[in-house]
Amino acid sequence: MSRDTVVSTRYAKALFEAASENGAVEETEQELKAIVEAFAQDADLRNFIATPNVSFEDKRRVIETAFAGKVSQPLIHTITLLIERGRYGIFGELLNSYTEIVSRTLKVVDAFVYTPYPLDEREQAEVIARFGQLSGKRIRVQNIVDKTLLGGLKVVIGDMLYDGSLSGKLNRLEKSFQRQAQ
Repeated sequence: MSRDTVVSTRYAKALFEAASENGAVEETEQELKAIVEAFAQDADLRNFIATPNVSFEDKRRVIETAFAGKVSQPLIHTITLLIERGRYGIFGELLNSYTEIVSRTLKVVDAFVYTPYPLDEREQAEVIARFGQLSGKRIRVQNIVDKTLLGGLKVVIGDMLYDGSLSGKLNRLEKSFQRQAQ
């Protein structure tokens, strides 16, 4: 385990405890994801935070101004603490560690659902119900549009693949014909 992973896990645990106290565990996860994406997409923000000539107070003010009212105070505090300690490079690891803690504690798993078109809310609810029952856990749908699929869907939960795509069904049918021919 790398040093960054150890450090991010420690911060993720503290953030999880604060979010639990506020009853905002999953909201905090979404907020953290948005912050990680903001830093990944905004080179100016990353450069500003990484510049040693800029005081921590100026960096803290920018972070608080940019994210005030959009993310929780414990998350802002965690982000500014990491910046103060020169650990702004582990935001992605922090998100991974936090998501892992949420998944383990709340028995939530990500279901990567590949479809030829975006799922609407009703279809996502059906996936959640069906695969939640199969897995015995709460499902969080990550819909991935795959234009190569002709129809149906593929669902990946952990190391399990549920292939209900048209091409998957045709492949299984072809294999069954081959077994019968032998």
